[in-house]
This record gives sequence, C-alpha cells and structure tokens, in this order.
Amino acid sequence: MSEYARLTGHPELPPLWAFGYQQSHRTLASHEDVLAEAKTFREKRLPCDTLIYLGTGFCPSGWNTENGSFSWNKRVFPDPKLAIAQLRQEHFRVVLHSVILENDLRGTVRDPCIVARFDKEQVSCAWDAHRETFALGVDGWWPDEGDPLGIEARLARNRMYWEGPQLDRPNERPYALHRNGYAGMQRYASFLWSGDVYSTWETLKTHVPIAINTSLTGIPYWGTDIGGFVPTKEFTAELYMRWFQFGAFCTLFRCHGRAWKLRLPWGWNTGEIGPTEISGYNGSALPDPSELHNAQVEPICRKYLELRYRLLPYLYSAVREATLTGMPVMRSLWLHYPDDPQAVQRGDEYLWGRDILVAPVIEKAATSRRLYLPRGRWYDFWTNERLDGGREIDRAVDLETLPLFVREGAILPFGPVKQYVDEKVEGLLSITVYPGADGEFLLYEDDGISFNYRKGDWMGLPLKWNEAQRALAIRLAPGSRMRSPLRRNLEVKVGDSSRSVEFDGKPLEVRFS
Repeated sequence: MSEYARLTGHPELPPLWAFGYQQSHRTLASHEDVLAEAKTFREKRLPCDTLIYLGTGFCPSGWNTENGSFSWNKRVFPDPKLAIAQLRQEHFRVVLHSVILENDLRGTVRDPCIVARFDKEQVSCAWDAHRETFALGVDGWWPDEGDPLGIEARLARNRMYWEGPQLDRPNERPYALHRNGYAGMQRYASFLWSGDVYSTWETLKTHVPIAINTSLTGIPYWGTDIGGFVPTKEFTAELYMRWFQFGAFCTLFRCHGRAWKLRLPWGWNTGEIGPTEISGYNGSALPDPSELHNAQVEPICRKYLELRYRLLPYLYSAVREATLTGMPVMRSLWLHYPDDPQAVQRGDEYLWGRDILVAPVIEKAATSRRLYLPRGRWYDFWTNERLDGGREIDRAVDLETLPLFVREGAILPFGPVKQYVDEKVEGLLSITVYPGADGEFLLYEDDGISFNYRKGDWMGLPLKWNEAQRALAIRLAPGSRMRSPLRRNLEVKVGDSSRSVEFDGKPLEVRFS
C-alpha cells in the first residue's frame, strides 16, 4: 500500500467534520422545513455535522433552480446567506449538490479564464461559476454526474474541487463528495460514494467487499447511500438499521436516497414517507405502511451515531496514518494476516484501522453472524469476552448489534459523546487498553480544519502498552506539540481498573497492578 501511494499519490487530509455524520436532503418544501430538520437533530440529540442539499432537476425542489444552475431556489432559500448563517448557528456544515454539464474538463483553477471567450470545459472557468455561491458560506460540494468524462477529465474535476476552494479560503481544507474519479483522486482528499444503488439485502451484502476493494485501490474515503438510493419492497426498517450500522464504520457516514424522509434517523416512526420520487426505476417500491411506526430505529441510530463520535479520535488517527503511509482505514484482513488463507478469503468483514474487526450483519432476520477471527485473542467489543482467534465463530445478534471485536494488545482512544465535532463538552479522553499482549497506538490531533498541521501545529501521543509490566507509556511525538489545553486529563482503563492522570507533555507511565 505504501508503494502504491508513492506511485499514485498519498491521500490528503480532509477536515475533521467530514468524518462526522452527514444527512442528505431531497425535495425541499420550504425555508422553515429546512431549519426544522436541522433543529430536530439538535432537539433529539442525534449527532450530526453536515447537511447536504440536492439540486433541482435531480428532484422537484432542491437548493437551486435547475440542474447545473447556481441560482438559488427562492421558494426554499429566499435569503441563502441568512439560511446558511442560521444553519451554522446550529453548528451544521452546508454542502451543495453540483453538476458540471460538460463532457470534458481540462486545465487547473490557476489557469486564466478569459471572459471574452468563456470556455466551460476549462477548469478555471468551471470553478469561477461556483465562487459567488461558495462566498455565501457554503462548506463543501457534492459533484454529481460526469460519467462520460475521461480519466484525465475526472482527475481534473477532483483536483478542481480541492484547489478551487483554496483560492478563496487558502487555510481551510476543502470537502467534496464525488460520483467518480480514478486512481490518484486521493491526492485531492476526494470522497467517493457507490452510486445510485437499490435498497436490497443483496446490495448491502455486496457493498462490504466493495468497501474493501475501494480501499485497496488507494481511495480511503468511501461510503454509500445508507439504506440504498432506490427503495424496493425489501426496504424496511430492519434493512435501514443494518445499513446504518455498516455506515457508521465507513469513512463516509451519510444517508441519502429517494423517499428521503425515511433516511432521517427518526423517519421510521412518523407514519409518513414524505416525497416518494420512485417512478422511472424498475423494481422500485415503497415500504409497507406497517413499517412506518417503528420506535426501535431512532435509539439504535443514536447508539451508532454516538459510538461514531466517541471513536473519532481513533478514526482520525487512522486517517492521518493513511495520509502518511497509504494504509487505508477499512482494511482487508490479509493486509495484516497475509499468511492466513482464511483471512485472505474473507470479503464479508474487515479491519477498521489496525485494531477493530467489523462484521456487518447482511442477512435478513439474522439471529447470529458467522465470522472469522484471525490468530491471536480478541475481545468482544460489547461484552468484553475474550476469545481465541484462528477460527470461525457464531456471534448471536439482535437488531441493535453489529459484531465488533478488538485485537488483544489494542489501545483505543474514546472521546466524549458530541453533537458535532467541534462541540466543547465535559468529559475525559478515555484510553482503553485491551490487555494480553504488548501494543502501541499513535493518537493524532490537530485543529481539524486548517493546514497548520503542515507547519507543526499538531499533537501526537505515542501510546505503548507493556504487558509484562502492566504499564502504559505516554509520550509526546517528536515534531509535535501540546495543543490546548496544555494539560490533558486522561482516563486510562485496563479491564475493570481505571486511573485518571494528567499529561503535560512530559513522559508519563501509568502502571496497573
């Protein structure tokens, strides 16, 4: 993976908020409804960082007037700048769906765009069309279509959405979710999603190996339309919950699809579907009305939203590792167990970073999940039971359980539950050691938004567990610095024992009897 990254380019680091939950919207009713959806997330305390708005043409009433336009739909956004400011007051990022209708692109944003002979296939001219809208406070883009583009044009578009925003906000990391790209798109921190897939169990099952294979192509930022884009008769609350659990362990954690109200974490208990938009798709269907009064969905979604946010220190550290080494976040088992034939065969489970094994439930009405644990010993994340690896096991599951296992010797950092990544909340950073073997982990932190980390404004904490001495060593990584607060209160957990310590940058050893 390191050599492949050397050849095609190392991934760039996106903003931290891009790894929070993203909620996509279709067919917007009014300005009031847009704000009401945002406020509902906060009132229900369902963590979310990003609201994404589809364009008109792809739905009857989106953020703009028509496909490819940068004119706002005044019925929904009568005052776009005010609307964005109101959403930012609720601590949401705003991402807009965008379409470039040309079938070719060339050049870069730094090439001159000559107004007298405006060339829409010239990247600098294409980006100029975005800039007035971007200046209103838009945080990112969702470039759609582009399937006819050739390889060079696809990469030119990926590059445009990385370099273009930096013309106006030079010290802010851009965000873009792309429909397509090519090897090397990771150089522009491009996110990729799997397209307009159907809401079926077979689709969910297929997406696990697709996730693994996408990561192996060097593209670390990937996800799906959670629940599937086109509803079918198989689109039930159960399928949505299982897909949501899988989405919580994809680098892109985002819900989107037709019948979009059912993509909201609380949407399965309102009795209403909302705008349907399923005509024109063979095999499309709406859920049975009996599915629309399911009180289980929202608390299960909350459970995985909160877990995602608690694991952000672990995830962001793995993302930083990807930028340095090319090793993806979603890892095929054989990347760490290449001499294990069973590990090489498995395409239905993966490692999340080095230490967490994820086995999504991909069968309807499942009561157990058969999975493979590689050699060594593993802890069941939910029960803390320790199991021997090198064998298959059957893990009992209910609707709220996604089987997760943690490698012996792992060191996992957990943050407090947040409603958005920048929320200031009370609560210690918890460092949990899974004993039984020596282990180490590099905890990475920066300001989450700027490029200052390139100038040394980042904090790295090498954590090293010595099993024989039952001691955790905490250091400050060379080249890094303590970030505010300069004295960190940490909670270190080993099994049933825990200790609160203060780390100020000087080497610290935490011992357990």
